[in-house]
Amino acid sequence: MNSKWISIPAMLVFAGLGGCASMSSEECVNSDWRAVGYEDGSRGYLSDRFGKHRKACAKHGVTADFQAYQSGRQEGLVEFCQPTRGFNLGVSGRNYNGVCDVALEEEFLDAYRVGHQLYTLRSNVNDANSQIYSRERDIEQAKSLIREKEVELISDGTETQRRLILLVDLKDLSERIGQFESEIEGLIADRARHEYELRAFEVTVAEYGY
Repeated sequence: MNSKWISIPAMLVFAGLGGCASMSSEECVNSDWRAVGYEDGSRGYLSDRFGKHRKACAKHGVTADFQAYQSGRQEGLVEFCQPTRGFNLGVSGRNYNGVCDVALEEEFLDAYRVGHQLYTLRSNVNDANSQIYSRERDIEQAKSLIREKEVELISDGTETQRRLILLVDLKDLSERIGQFESEIEGLIADRARHEYELRAFEVTVAEYGY
């Protein structure tokens, strides 16, 4: 894929993809450090991952083999730095650590940007839905309060001063419901726009075989 076919800002954050490495004594003693490096490289981990392995194994009196690890990691990075892996990383919403060699990074980043844009567009739709559902819950809660206050308002035991307060509360709740309904209308329009953008971009993604 050529970088000229699409231009979408990438979100390149140099953050780890996983937590601290922790290896048991048995794992440290029996580790094929080339294989450990390959596994880390194929997952796109930063080179400081080795330091975590080294510290974990030092506690068990085992010295990690940096040369073997680094050799395996470079091989693993070749597997990781493929366009399909870049797309999958982006569409999952995960961050790219900047680990790919310059010879592989251009196409990897093209695919990553496409995947991340798809992730963003899907998130926009989901966020709109979440806000709509939240406002609908707010309306239901307000209606429930209205019913409770209306029952109290018509109760024979309710004093005049309390009735006046209830009438004000009912007015406020009614206005609040109107505000929520107005917000829902705007959110539905936003969702429709996001859905349109998502469908259009999905066509583009399909054209490039993702």
